[in-house]
Parts: sequence; C-alpha cells; structure tokens
Amino acid sequence: MNSPFEMTKEEMTSYGYKIVDQIVNHFTEVEHKKPVKKASRKEMDTIFLSEAPDEATSADDVLDFVMKNVMPNSIIISHPKSFSFVPGPSNFISAMSDSLATGFNIFSGGWNIAPAAAELEIVTLNWILKIFNFPVENGGGIFTSGGSMANLTALTTARRVKCGEDFSKSIIYLSDQAHSSNIKAIRVLGFKKEQIRIIPTDIEFRISINKLKNEIARDRLKGNEPFCIIATAGTTNTGTVDPLDTLADICEKENLWFHIDGAYGAAAMLSKKGNLALKGIERADSLTVDPHKWFFQPYEIGCLIVKDKSWLSGTFSEKPEYLRDIEGNESEINFYDYGIQLTRRFRALKFYMSIKTYGLNAFKKAVTYNIDLAEETEDLLRKSSNWEIVSQATLAIINFRYNPIHLELPEDKLDKLNQEISSRMIDSREALLVTTILQNQVVIRMCLINPNTTIQHIKDTLNECSNFATEILEEWK
Repeated sequence: MNSPFEMTKEEMTSYGYKIVDQIVNHFTEVEHKKPVKKASRKEMDTIFLSEAPDEATSADDVLDFVMKNVMPNSIIISHPKSFSFVPGPSNFISAMSDSLATGFNIFSGGWNIAPAAAELEIVTLNWILKIFNFPVENGGGIFTSGGSMANLTALTTARRVKCGEDFSKSIIYLSDQAHSSNIKAIRVLGFKKEQIRIIPTDIEFRISINKLKNEIARDRLKGNEPFCIIATAGTTNTGTVDPLDTLADICEKENLWFHIDGAYGAAAMLSKKGNLALKGIERADSLTVDPHKWFFQPYEIGCLIVKDKSWLSGTFSEKPEYLRDIEGNESEINFYDYGIQLTRRFRALKFYMSIKTYGLNAFKKAVTYNIDLAEETEDLLRKSSNWEIVSQATLAIINFRYNPIHLELPEDKLDKLNQEISSRMIDSREALLVTTILQNQVVIRMCLINPNTTIQHIKDTLNECSNFATEILEEWK
C-alpha cells in the first residue's frame, strides 16, 4: 500500500517553513510577550479534551490550533523576566539542531547504527571532561534526559562499584540542600529510608563537615557500611557549593564514592569566579552536569561524566543476541552500554553544533555576565531600606525578602507579605518570581542565567514588587 503518511516535497517544504517561521518569531519576539501563563485543568479540558479522530485534518489547521492554544498556554522559560526555578534560556542553533536530529530520526545507541552520532557524543563528552579537568583517556560519560537520570545513573554505578550485590548495610550521605532527584534515585535503587543520612547545612547552606564526620563514624561503629557522599555544586535554592576539596579528602580517607551533583552550578566553571568557587570538582568520581541549564541548551540534555568509563560499561552492559551484529570493536562505544536507555535520541548534535557555531568563549562570556548580574542585583537590593538579603548572590542565584526597616514586622507577617508579593506578581503575568524557604523564612528567589536579562528587567520587577507590597500593607491596615 502507499504510506498513509506520505506528503509531497512541496507540501513538506511549505509546512516546514511555517514551523521555522513560528520558531524564529518566538526567538525574536519573546521579550514582548508576558512570561507567565496560568490555566486550570477545566479550562484546558474545554480546549483540548476530545476523542482521537478517525479521519484526517488539514495539517495547516492542526498547526494553527497548536499555535493558538498550546504554545500560548505555557510559561515562557526563556523570557528575560523568567526568574524562577532554573530557567533554560536555550539558543537558536541548538533548537534547529534538535530539529535535524528528530527529522532524520537518528538512533544514538549503537555504534554500527549511527557511527557519526556516537563519535560526536564521544567528542563533546571529551570537551566536557576537559572543562572539568577529568581524565580524557580513561574518563567517559553519557548524555541523558536531564540531571535526574544522570544522578540515577551515577548512583547505580556507585552502588555496583562500592557495594557489589549486597547493599543492605550501605549508607549514603547528602545535605538538606541536595536536589530532590537524588532522593528519588536512592529510592529507585532500593535503599531504605534508614540507609539515607540527610546532613544539616551551616549558616551559608553548605553541608556541615563536622556533622558529616560524626555520622560516618557513628555508622561504622554500628556495623554499617558508608559507601557514598553526594555533594552539590550549586544548590537549586541558593547556588551554594559544598566544600568540595574537604569532602574529597573525607572520601579518600574513608574509601567512599564521591558524587557531585553539579546539574545547576557546574557550568560556572566557564567563568573565573565560578572556577574558583568550584575548586576540587575535578576530584569527584562522578559529576552530573545539565547542559539544558547553564550551557544554554534546549530541553532535554543532561550529562554524567566519570573518572573511569569502564565503571559505566561494567554496570550497564548487556549482550542480548539481537544486538550481536552491531557491537563494533573495543574502541567503538555503544552508548546503550553506558546507561539505562537502549533507544536514545541524538542529544549530542545540538551541543556540538552550538559550541562549534558560537565558540566556547561565547558561553564563557554569557556565564560570567550572569554571575556579575546577580552580584549587581545584590548591590541594588542592599541600597534599599525595603529589601533584605537572605542568601547573597552565589553562582547567579540570590534570595531576598521585602522587610522594610521602619516597620519591624513579625516573622509570620513577613512570610505572608512576601508570599503575597510573589502571588500578585504571577497573577500580573509580568514576571515569573516565586518563593522558597530558607532558615524557616519565606523568601523570594531569583535565578539569573538568561544572557538576555538586563539590570533594567530586574529593576522594573523589583519596582512592581514594591508597589504590590505597598498595596498589601495598605489592605492590612
């Protein structure tokens, strides 16, 4: 039969141009749109809920429907006033590269199916190994869907290398500021709650070394088997970096696996200030990096690198009979042997094409700008009698709250006030600015990793926040 999906060359070209035009318009007009979108499940059901159609619909009609109803109903993460979570600003070359990888439908699992795809993953991973001073000859890694999968892959590897088959007494350590994906990974791997040690952090939100040492000693005296420390290089809440060199010393002394979750902050290595803050990162056994965060890639691309690539193949390699003809020789890596996925999309292409197109210096310049912008924001806030810094600018993240000197509001009122400021800002759709909890206080958090964000965007947002605060305080009288 003729393929039911057949289109003429002219039809495909016309349709493709329309999509490219929409993407270009998005990149060029994004600042003129409101970054925040809100909708209820009922509103979305009203627009979308329907049965799968048996008959065809015009491709142009479907595209028009999507552009009218789908894209406008999503928060614009790449907007310069999208300050919350870890907003991935992306870049146009990588977006187009992803279209190529998807359009050619390249399977990036086995060498003999796509040798160029595997080679580009090796090449780009080597670039990352060098950035973090990991050994290129013995080191290796894999691109994943994101930091969650990279952390899961790392901890699976650590469990096999350090614990073998029996991990019933194994203990893992991480701070109370570690990313939730690590806890998820630990649970997925079958560890019980009592095998996890959550270590408190100090006043600067870094893992407490003394309390960590105490827990390790106590576990050994109880007959438990410590096997892994998870450090964070750039916490999601505050951008804080744990004392990596000190933790590496402990791991060497205690024979523990040293995993660093640098999904957010590791890319700061591209700047001089970040390089200094991340001293000791090269001593990790495994390191998670998220290119779809501060390497300015579109979703999804996470990354795990390790000191010895044989740790990955020794953990994940399987040899089913149906793959016997695509193995390749020893120097030809099958990335399905390095991680959980067999079927893998060609993630390396967008990283490769964007670095080749813009040059690594462009990425260094952007990261440096972001760090400096956060520090400029901190200076701005400190000069105001209305704002209080709760966590200083660290790797482009800053936390603060509205706390006018002349009012002396009680803590519960301050929490309510700052929560309401955030809520009204989101309701206004003018900026994505949400809260977090630090030291039992509700604070407003800004993550400034978009190179298109300017100090004027920040000033405008803070002015709006101040206006909301004035309104709220008036209402409370």
